[in-house]
Amino acid sequence: MNIGAKIKQLRQELGLTQEELADRAELSKSFISQLERDLTSPSINTLMDILECLGTNLREFFSEDGEEKVVYTGADIFEKVDPANGSRVEWLITAAQRNAMEPILLTLSPGGTGGRDNPHEGEEFGYVLTGSILLVIGNNRYKVKKGDSFYFSSNAPHEIQNPGKSVAKILWISCPPTF
Repeated sequence: MNIGAKIKQLRQELGLTQEELADRAELSKSFISQLERDLTSPSINTLMDILECLGTNLREFFSEDGEEKVVYTGADIFEKVDPANGSRVEWLITAAQRNAMEPILLTLSPGGTGGRDNPHEGEEFGYVLTGSILLVIGNNRYKVKKGDSFYFSSNAPHEIQNPGKSVAKILWISCPPTF
């Protein structure tokens, strides 16, 4: 099996750049480039991290049959913490980039932000599990509290902020996947 070519194929199927995969796996872009060209080999731990970012695991990666996964456990969650923005993103299912929608759990510290997204194709849905947030879509601002939900087209710049004094958790679903 040509590991580098298969990793490149999975990355491209998900619409990720080498830099995006490197960022998610906490590796350098040059390492991903060398890996895809079979100029280097990853350790088992590094390969497992990369495959997790690509929504698969060692068994699925090396398997020839493609049984669809239906149930996801806590062990499947991939997490990225951004201390500068005061945010934590948890991808709740593996292979979300291959699906029509992508559910994540977004946790924002007081004063935290999910970052500004530029306009793109698709729709966004969110449900505030704890705390309250400020949803900014274009020039419009909406206060969304615990138990409230939101739904909008992604055709304008958008951002979630936590101006409150407590942690906010949001179940966020993007269609198509964008995180």
